[in-house]
Amino acid sequence: MDIEKVEKKYKDEWVLAKVLAEDKLGQTTRVRVIAHSRNRDDTYAAMRETKARKLAHFYTGKIPKKGYAVAFIACKI
Repeated sequence: MDIEKVEKKYKDEWVLAKVLAEDKLGQTTRVRVIAHSRNRDDTYAAMRETKARKLAHFYTGKIPKKGYAVAFIACKI
């Protein structure tokens, strides 16, 4: 599924997905959704259970208001 479709389908949710394709800059372009939830802990639990090697974990909502922070961690195994 294209990233844009994931963002529309799972609006304001955390998404854990297996990366299927990247562009020339290494940006994820296509994924297979493994888990999604409004609760980030649910996707973290799914992350611990998955055996997929290359994952994307992201939030599809708006950037938080002033006074809030979000941390995104990307890693390749």
